[in-house]
Amino acid sequence: MIVVQSTQDKLLAALQAVSGIVERRHTMPVLANVLLRKVGGLVELTTSDLEIQIRTQAELGGDEGAFATTVGARKLIDILRTLPAEQKVTLEAQQSKLILKGGKSRFTLQTLPAEDFPLVQQAPSFGPTFSVPQKVFKSLLGQVSFAMAVQDIRFYLNGILFVAEGKTLSLVATDGHRLAFSSAALEVEVPKQEVILPRKTVLELQRLLSQAEGEVELQFASNQARFSFGGLEFISKLVEGKFPDYHRVIPRQHPHVLLLGRQPLLAALQRAALMTSDKFKGVRLSLEPGVLRLVAHNAEQEEALDELDIEYQGPMIEMGFNVTYLIEGLSNMGQEMVRLELADNNASALLTIPEHESYKYVVMPMRI
Repeated sequence: MIVVQSTQDKLLAALQAVSGIVERRHTMPVLANVLLRKVGGLVELTTSDLEIQIRTQAELGGDEGAFATTVGARKLIDILRTLPAEQKVTLEAQQSKLILKGGKSRFTLQTLPAEDFPLVQQAPSFGPTFSVPQKVFKSLLGQVSFAMAVQDIRFYLNGILFVAEGKTLSLVATDGHRLAFSSAALEVEVPKQEVILPRKTVLELQRLLSQAEGEVELQFASNQARFSFGGLEFISKLVEGKFPDYHRVIPRQHPHVLLLGRQPLLAALQRAALMTSDKFKGVRLSLEPGVLRLVAHNAEQEEALDELDIEYQGPMIEMGFNVTYLIEGLSNMGQEMVRLELADNNASALLTIPEHESYKYVVMPMRI
């Protein structure tokens, strides 16, 4: 049976959409495969790592009828990448193998039975469906995802908190040293739901989401989240645990407020970072009337000193920060101006965007 008869670019695009979660070697060999299921004139492609499942359908020609098998996802993608984009390719099933033909090239690939492929069991009941424009959702993830923890023993920090309440969707990420918060308005009112999406899910969503027009439909269950966009169905397990109370972390009414050009501040921090060591990323910010001074040292007794002219008439404040945290926060804002709010030498700093209350970035101070 001819399962696929299409051009290289169409088949490759469908495979790449679902194969980001697939690892080449897995304790269960079948999970290194993509499930190909023929549904009438459509081909359904499904991948899973037992915690995330991605499915899409595509019109890829071939014979009509019912058929299903699994084949190595990465190997199939690697072969297709070597063929020209306009090349006509066919995938033909023969006994327990798939024959891939393109031009004068021919590849025989081993398959595993479709019934051995472990599909993620969907939650019996999801909450109400609500939607967000794709570009807005991608932007929200980009504004907070960099602050997620990486392999922290507090597993609930290795992801993003989603809070849907009323007509607002808020996303929060923290690694215990800094916290990023961003929110967007919803068109419909939804009951309060809080879920923590795992780090791998967040990174895969960022890869798949585009700036294209169109909506992302979201649904949350007690242990699962489901996203539908661009012909994809994306199901993920959730992280269990209690996320920290982010309301208490975000400072309110810091008395000293600076308006700064984002790019000049970012450039000054990047210059200062050159004089920090890999182990110690500290930069000292000294604030006094009319000037913001940045100082960094390293173990070789080298020093970076930079100054920015500012409109400030308050008391002198001197604070230490991890320069990487400040750089990452500013790099993930696109606006021209930023607002820096400070209290004293020991309080956290709050970075916000003027006239946009929907974004907040908190950085804890460090001892220098």
